[in-house]
Amino acid sequence: MHALIAALHRPIQPTGVCRHAANLARCLAENQEITKISLVIGAWQEHYFETSFSFTSEKIQLISINIKNSSLTRNIWFLRSLPQLANNVDADLIHFSFPFPFLRAKFNAPVVTTIHDLYPYECPENFGFPQAWFNRLFLNQCISNSDGLACVSKVTLDKLKFYFPHLKPSTTIDVIYNYVDFEDIIPLATQQLAENSLFLLSVAQHRQNKNLDLLIKAYSQLLNNKQLVPDTKLVIVGTSGPETQNIQDLIRHLSLENKVILLAAINDPELCWLYQNCQVFAIPSSTEGFCLPLAEALHFSNLIVCSDIPIFREVGTDKCTYFSLGADAVTNLSQAIIQSINKPNLSNSTDVESFKKSNIAKQYLNLYYRINLKSF
Repeated sequence: MHALIAALHRPIQPTGVCRHAANLARCLAENQEITKISLVIGAWQEHYFETSFSFTSEKIQLISINIKNSSLTRNIWFLRSLPQLANNVDADLIHFSFPFPFLRAKFNAPVVTTIHDLYPYECPENFGFPQAWFNRLFLNQCISNSDGLACVSKVTLDKLKFYFPHLKPSTTIDVIYNYVDFEDIIPLATQQLAENSLFLLSVAQHRQNKNLDLLIKAYSQLLNNKQLVPDTKLVIVGTSGPETQNIQDLIRHLSLENKVILLAAINDPELCWLYQNCQVFAIPSSTEGFCLPLAEALHFSNLIVCSDIPIFREVGTDKCTYFSLGADAVTNLSQAIIQSINKPNLSNSTDVESFKKSNIAKQYLNLYYRINLKSF
C-alpha cells in the first residue's frame, strides 16, 4: 500500500500536528503492508522535518511544495493541486494529518482525516474572527467528505458526535491515540540550560486554552513564597501564537525575564533531555484533544501536574497530580506542583501499550482496511 500523508501546514516551527504527521509516517513504515509513504509538506517546513524528526525508513519520501505560505494559497492548493498530486503518484490512501477543505470526487483513493480537537467550536478565540468561522466551515466540509476519521481520544470522539450529530453512517470512525517513541534518541542538553539546572517544564503552543499565563503566575507565586529553590527556572516549549504577546508582557510584569525560558525550534534529542531532567512537568489546559506532551511525560515517568479535565483523566489516569481550574486556580496549581515535588518516589509509569508504536500502526491499518482500499 502506498499512503500519502498530507502535512502541509502554516507553522514555520514544529507543532503537535507536524509531530503527529511525522509519527504517523514512522509507525506505518514499520509494517510490511505499507510499501511507500509520501509525506507532503510545505517548503517552509522542510528544514524542521529533516532536522527535528528522525526518518530512517527508506519507505518515507518527503515531497516539498513550494507555494506561498498564506491561508488563501494553501487552501487553493488543497482544493486544486493536492488531488492531482495524489493521483499522479498513484496513492492507495490519502491521510490528512489535520482537517482542511478538499473535494472528494477529485481523489481516486479513499481519504482519512485525523481529528485532533474541535477547537473551532470550543475555542474560537484561538483563531480570532472571522478566521474561526472559516475554520468551522473547513472542519465541517472535511468531516463530511472524509471516508474515515481517526479521533485522537475518546473525549474528541464524544465532542465530534456532539458538534456533528448527523455524521454519515458510511463514515468509518475510530479512536486512535497518538503514540510516543523516543527509541534511538540520544538526549542532548539545550544551550539555554546548564546540565545541572533545576527547572519546571511545560510543552504547549501559545494559545488561550493552554493557560500558560496561569502556570507563569503559579511559578511566580512559588518563587515569592520561597517554595522553590531560587535558581529554579520555568521552561515552556511551544511555537508562538495568539497569546505570545500576552505571555511576554506577563513575564516582564512579574520580572521573570531571567527565570522563564521560552523555547520553540528544538529537536527530539533536546526535548528528550528536557523530559528526563525536569523536576515537574505541568500542563494547565482548559481543553485538549489528546495532549501528546502529557503522554510523552508519562513515558519518561515524570512527576506530572495537570488540570482536572476529562482528557487528562483519560490519558493520565491516576498517574498525575490534578488541580482544579475553579476558584483561585493559581494557588491550586502552585500547591499541586509542591505536592508533586514532595513525592519524588511516586511511580508515574503508565500503560505503555496504549501509546506503543506497533499497536497504533495496527489500529491505523485496521481503519484503512475497513474503508475498502482499492489495493485489497
